[in-house]
Amino acid sequence: MNDVLHFLLTAPAEPRLLDSVDVWWRQHQSLASRFTAPADLALAGGFLADRLGFAFASGYQAAHRRLFPALPADRTIALCATEPGGAHPNAIETRLVDAGSGLRVSGAKTFVTLGTYAELLLVVASEGQDAQGRNRLRMVLVDAKRAGVRLNPLSELPFIPEVPHAELTLEDVAPDEVLPGDGYALYLKPFRTAEDCHVQLAMLGWLIQVGRRSGWPDEVREELLALAVMMRGLSQADPTADSTHIALGGGLALTKRAVLERCEPLWATTDAITQERWARDRVLLGVAGKVRAKRLVAARQRIQGASAQGG
Repeated sequence: MNDVLHFLLTAPAEPRLLDSVDVWWRQHQSLASRFTAPADLALAGGFLADRLGFAFASGYQAAHRRLFPALPADRTIALCATEPGGAHPNAIETRLVDAGSGLRVSGAKTFVTLGTYAELLLVVASEGQDAQGRNRLRMVLVDAKRAGVRLNPLSELPFIPEVPHAELTLEDVAPDEVLPGDGYALYLKPFRTAEDCHVQLAMLGWLIQVGRRSGWPDEVREELLALAVMMRGLSQADPTADSTHIALGGGLALTKRAVLERCEPLWATTDAITQERWARDRVLLGVAGKVRAKRLVAARQRIQGASAQGG
């Protein structure tokens, strides 16, 4: 990882203007040949971002590289899970059925990150219920240009508005691939962990750039770098393990404390546009906080149960 650390410490800390998703994506792709590890790509992409929104986008794409390494690196990817009833496994109503002439997927998703810019869609679908009445979920790969796929742009979010989102409708779509195994246990659940790690890495890369550009104290920038090293290690741990979730809970708490406490007095030293964007976008730190908290509590309970039984 010394290459990415050297990059964060020595690359010019004056990001180019990223005035569209297209410009961001070209820059992100230009880094992929140098930084092949998804964690390093997230850090470097965040560092070169001129705003938190595009740092988030780089982290989001890097998370896909971590969990779905066989997918084409030159195409934008979006994981599509959330439906009108939410993203809980029991709320998934999108269906994967055998239509006789082949498999077809139909349904609707309410929130697709990158919106109409997403080229490959990883769609969580149900192929029916098991004996206990639980959804049997699969992960389905669909090209966004497939017949029957419609992506309808949503209004800008009040934070990171540069990152578009869309609603997705699938009508009798022939999937490009059905990934093997349980769609929830093997893909959806671990992706949430991978996304947390890589988005945090991208944010830390961006903060290191802001800190260098704005003359923040050495000790603050070094703390951010140390947090990046910690989060990089967590990003490479098993995303399904309770031990990973417990360590990640501590890592997220440390990062949030550093960003909201150590860095808070220093924003006055940054330029006005960066200050305004941070005031608007900092709520990203709290997104999905309840889901993370529930994940952490559940992991603690399972670990405590295993400990009580002697490991």
